[in-house]
Amino acid sequence: MEIKQRLNEVLVKLFRNINSIEEQAVKTEEYKDITTNDMHVIEAIGIGCPKNMTAVAKALGVTTGTLTISVNSLVKRGFVERVRSEEDRRVVLVSLSGSGKRVFAHHQKFHEEMIEAIVSRLSDGEQGVLEKALNGLNDFFLEKSRN
Repeated sequence: MEIKQRLNEVLVKLFRNINSIEEQAVKTEEYKDITTNDMHVIEAIGIGCPKNMTAVAKALGVTTGTLTISVNSLVKRGFVERVRSEEDRRVVLVSLSGSGKRVFAHHQKFHEEMIEAIVSRLSDGEQGVLEKALNGLNDFFLEKSRN
């Protein structure tokens, strides 16, 4: 089997499984109702300063209306807090609650373990090649999303 066919098979399997694998890795008794979409929103909000809804929506590549639906659910479940900006009361800021920060850290640990599992098997040179290949793949998807 030639390399292009093998790479295609690996990528198809990876894309097919990644959402379910990631969702299973995050699920614990405490976080049993967290979805992959919830995690993406939680990651985009992050643990730093509160962010406005427009910035979070842009980071996720969704509309503010779509984000509002997800944030409403996360607020209701106690993972996200919503406040109005002191400077401009029209601006809504979102941040992670204590529970949201804990699920963020739990998910971050999964990502760290995943990356360690990859890089521990590769030399420094191979890591650079993998980074270049993945950046190329990301560029391909970004270009396709613009069309």
